[in-house]
Amino acid sequence: MYRPIKILLQTTIPDTADDWSIARFGLLADFMRGERDSHGLPLFEVTMRNRDPLGSPDSLLARLDRSDFDELWLFAVDTGDGLMEEDCRGISAFRRLGRGLMLTRDHMDLGCSVCAIEGMGAAHHFHSHNLDPKLGLERDDPFTPTISWPNFHSGANGDYQVIAAAEPIHAVLTDSSSPTGAIRFLPSHPHEGAVSAPNDDNARVIASGTSKVTGKHFNIAVAFEAQGGNGRGIAQSTFHHFADYNWDISAGAPSFVTEPPGDAIAREPEALDATRRYVRNAALWLAGTDPC
Repeated sequence: MYRPIKILLQTTIPDTADDWSIARFGLLADFMRGERDSHGLPLFEVTMRNRDPLGSPDSLLARLDRSDFDELWLFAVDTGDGLMEEDCRGISAFRRLGRGLMLTRDHMDLGCSVCAIEGMGAAHHFHSHNLDPKLGLERDDPFTPTISWPNFHSGANGDYQVIAAAEPIHAVLTDSSSPTGAIRFLPSHPHEGAVSAPNDDNARVIASGTSKVTGKHFNIAVAFEAQGGNGRGIAQSTFHHFADYNWDISAGAPSFVTEPPGDAIAREPEALDATRRYVRNAALWLAGTDPC
């Protein structure tokens, strides 16, 4: 019997109006809910959720392996306390059952609670957790002095960046409408975080970006293939690739976001189309279906 892919979109903070709570990812959810298969049936069933109040395990994440979700898109927007040990165990057990996991964070230590997630947590590097010895301990974004490394400047919020798909092109990056056969654009952000492929045969960098300030190349996405019963996974350099504000600056941002935005993504529909293609591809791939 037909059943859409069940996706949980969840943050690592409680409901907070002036922060990156799940309400700020509504355009992503709306897009997913509108996608249809070749028979006109919905591809995805989407649930949006913030974590429970801090101080105790999250009532869903801690038992995620006992849920019927096919994949979790976790937006790690906390400063270190967003996931408890029980939450990380539940997420890790969920993936060990063959389910999919999108794990994304941002600059410096934002989202560092993900480090305790089995396997995929090691792909994320922070200012004071799981440092990457290959990265220089220097700010890449010099314009926001309160934010330290890692912080790669791919452009203003509201603009887009040109990304490079690693060879061979991964299924998540395929785009038959692109002259290169690969997705070329994602939303930009002034301070993306750092990800790398752990020393693991089933993980590789699939996309990279270039700093608009220093010209440094940095990793955007690491794909984990299904192996040993584990489901597929993607470690993403920043949740801003999926945030409403980065798809449409009129959606607004929390008050602590002070960098002047751009408007290039509004002027170039092709960039947002590529981003949506990336989302569709990732959601299908994480569920075990290679996008065509």
